[in-house]
Amino acid sequence: MGYKEEFNKWCTDPYFDDDTKAELANLLGNEKEIEDRFYRSLEFGTGGLRGVIGAGTNRMNIYTVRQATQGLANYIVKQGAQDKGVAIAFDSRIMSPEFAKEAALCLNANGIKTYRFDTLRPTPELSFAVRKLGCTAGINVTASHNPREYNGYKVYWEDGAQITPPHDTNILAEVAAVTDFSQVKTMSEEDAVKAGLYHTIGQEIDDAYIEELKKQSIHPEIIKEMAKDIKIVYTPLHGTGLVPVTRVLKELGFENVYVEPQQAVADGNFPTVAYPNPESPKAFELALKLAKEKDADIVLATDPDADRLGVYCKDTKSGEYVSFTGNMSGMLIAEYIMKERRATNTMPENPALIETIVTTNMGKTIGAKYDVDVIEVLTGFKYIGEQIRLFEQTGSHNYIFGLEESYGCLAGTYARDKDAPVAVMMLCEVASYYKKQGKTLWDAMLDMYEEYGYYMEGQEAITLKGIDGAEKIQEMMANARANAPKEIGGNKVISVSDYKADTKTVLATGEVTKTGLPNSNVLYYELEDDAWACIRPSGTEPKIKFYFGIKGESLMDAESGLGVIKDNLMDMFS
Repeated sequence: MGYKEEFNKWCTDPYFDDDTKAELANLLGNEKEIEDRFYRSLEFGTGGLRGVIGAGTNRMNIYTVRQATQGLANYIVKQGAQDKGVAIAFDSRIMSPEFAKEAALCLNANGIKTYRFDTLRPTPELSFAVRKLGCTAGINVTASHNPREYNGYKVYWEDGAQITPPHDTNILAEVAAVTDFSQVKTMSEEDAVKAGLYHTIGQEIDDAYIEELKKQSIHPEIIKEMAKDIKIVYTPLHGTGLVPVTRVLKELGFENVYVEPQQAVADGNFPTVAYPNPESPKAFELALKLAKEKDADIVLATDPDADRLGVYCKDTKSGEYVSFTGNMSGMLIAEYIMKERRATNTMPENPALIETIVTTNMGKTIGAKYDVDVIEVLTGFKYIGEQIRLFEQTGSHNYIFGLEESYGCLAGTYARDKDAPVAVMMLCEVASYYKKQGKTLWDAMLDMYEEYGYYMEGQEAITLKGIDGAEKIQEMMANARANAPKEIGGNKVISVSDYKADTKTVLATGEVTKTGLPNSNVLYYELEDDAWACIRPSGTEPKIKFYFGIKGESLMDAESGLGVIKDNLMDMFS
């Protein structure tokens, strides 16, 4: 069926509600918009759905949510896991509560129990709830840090991590098999409750989750000692982080926590910020204003589903607030955990830090000092969660910390996804630890640069929307495979890893070995002098992404070298 026929079906079929039909009627004459909404079904990727909210097969709406959920339900039934149930959470975005309820009722109509949170909750708490309740799967309705017009749907498996092989491809196949809305089941909430299928959860999971966060503290006595001295400004960016973040900081004893009031209101329209991403400097404008009023030591922002943390810290020498990348804040926490676990004799046997292939190389240097193995995985925190499960199954390592460059990390194994509330509490503890020594987090970061090297990383992206854009991205990746560069930014290419072909090629000798990681459309270039570059299509947005890193002799040297690599990469793909 072509996109015009699909559009006409949605406009006339009694299955679709009047609001949907009215929205589509307003598109008559706008052929390009109609085509974009109906030229394909919204792709259910290896993590779930993500797209613009609206009517159409290529949009997030109750019908596409039901369709995806029916595929998930079919897989769960085939696994014989109906009685274990599915935990469901949602964030503050437009339609998130409605999508969560539609997913629950579709599962219920297939005989599967659901445990839906009563109000918005962060992504990591959903990950925790899956394991706490012994569920077979979890669904979180969120579009993370995407712009306000987006929503999404992440699927988790019984280990609390986002789905990985073989479940991801098997679920994807089941979703693809639901080709018509007549195959989709649903039922009323009243009937689902009467049947004992629809359950509401809340406070009891919150309490257990917060207790797990507090267990990660290494020096609670230092927090109590410095509680009156350290000043913290926090913004949840209209999302889910407000309650868990402020609660855990209060229960740990921090006394001077100032919440940015306008952004404390959960609102999917994100009225004070166009892009609710803690990686964006604009997202910090209100929080930084408050920080200057309060003379805060650190400024923290979590994204709408509270799995990412952005950080600014006051530089006492200049009086200005310095932004930290996810690599920088992650390394501060990682080194603190390694150093203090060794100092207090609480380091487990065979400790391991897990990071993605596009995360800073500083982790390897720190790990070597503290005799901690550093294990690399593909981009996506689900692969870190997968390693935690493998550690438990094999006993090969004990997990102490995991991070990715995109502002996400996890201390502890109570959850299997990145967790901004635990990152907040750990970073506040680190700040207290250094403040006791008369240092700021920026001072501590400079000390780390001096000891381990001036590692610096960057990221760029090219956005290419629509059918033509998707084809262009694939063409760019194909060209990159066919024409491997000999150098990037003046740095000689030592090897090229193609994770789609599962090959690592050493350019000087032509030697080819396996990457050892799962199949993925990613190219990674190892460069001389501990520099590197990586390119891949985004899994959630119409973008091709470029990652790169370098080790310099000073901050200025690293910044200069990184800029040359970036410019060279952009020239290669412009």
